[in-house]
Amino acid sequence: MGANHRLRIGIIGCGKIAGSHHLPKLLKMSGSANVEVVAVSDVYRSRAKKFQNRISKAGGRAVEKVHHQDLLEMKDIDYVVIATPEHWHHRQTLDALDAGKHVYCEKPMTHTIPESQEVVRRVRETGLKLQVGVQGMSDDSYSSANRAIRAGNLGTVVEAQMEYVRNHPLHRGPWRRGIRSDAPKPRDLDWDRWLGPAPKRPWSPHRFFEWRNYSDYSGGISTDLFIHRLTRVLKACELTYPNSVAGLGGIYIWDDGRDMPDNLEMVAEYPAVQGITKGMTLHMLGTMANKHGVEHCIRGHKATLVFTRRGWKILDQGSGKVVKTHRKTGAEDMALHHRNLQAAIRDGKALACPAELGLRGVVAVAMCNESWARRKLMAWDSRKQEMVEA
Repeated sequence: MGANHRLRIGIIGCGKIAGSHHLPKLLKMSGSANVEVVAVSDVYRSRAKKFQNRISKAGGRAVEKVHHQDLLEMKDIDYVVIATPEHWHHRQTLDALDAGKHVYCEKPMTHTIPESQEVVRRVRETGLKLQVGVQGMSDDSYSSANRAIRAGNLGTVVEAQMEYVRNHPLHRGPWRRGIRSDAPKPRDLDWDRWLGPAPKRPWSPHRFFEWRNYSDYSGGISTDLFIHRLTRVLKACELTYPNSVAGLGGIYIWDDGRDMPDNLEMVAEYPAVQGITKGMTLHMLGTMANKHGVEHCIRGHKATLVFTRRGWKILDQGSGKVVKTHRKTGAEDMALHHRNLQAAIRDGKALACPAELGLRGVVAVAMCNESWARRKLMAWDSRKQEMVEA
């Protein structure tokens, strides 16, 4: 493939996710996928410059911008990677689409439901590609599970369960990095710009370096972890919006100034899907204090589909015997997810996690968090397309 077929990429947000995952994978695939990273942007300039240096050492060349709008003005950029905190996803995605760029946006697609709804509308208006960074959707286990369910292998589906569990040490809870409360603001960080659409506050090292603990910038367990597992069930069972969602949990172990729970469970009830379910429940377990997990499975009246490291197996309800198996060909891999987006841009291939699927995920996890915060069961108003108290 020649230069005319090359895809040029800009990275917005040069933190851990982009530095540990996106950048190295994009640099590694530069030759085989005919892509190059040509620009990086971060309101913390030292981070952006480190990316710039890494690209240079790999034989590339990238310009460094402080503001994402300046990066989006570059005519030769084909798609951008948005790897900023959640509260910026909406604005940066809309700006990218308005600038004519395709988008790979880290999960969750946005911080709120109305923001995701607006993003979906803009994607449809522009015709541009938006890949949501739930990279597990590049594992074919879930599309193949859907085909098996559609074929009637499970009978009528009634329930699904998933988990995302971890065991953090007592001295340092989820998403804490050991940052001192009196740590000074880096001289080349634009703190007000980083806050952006969030409430204005004086400098806080905890909020900047450990932002996933605070509702101004993140949905915590629900949006950072549940979204990965939840989206798998949404795809396998073709679920749209839940009738109701309960979020249960609390700050049980690490009462350290965070305002998001360190232990959370989600129970959602979904309406009927023709040919799959007459209505079903979905249970998500999310403790950060204990990593003993549960099976990831979808239960039907006739059989149970259990996801495994290699793919999935179906267990007959009567005999308990394995009656069908699938060995996956994909994986939970950002490189595959990028390649899928690149194929969508070049050849119109279907996206593994398009904006519509991203919206369905955001609706469920936002309802979960709202239920937890209000201590109320939340419901979905299908006429107004918004969440309300049940």
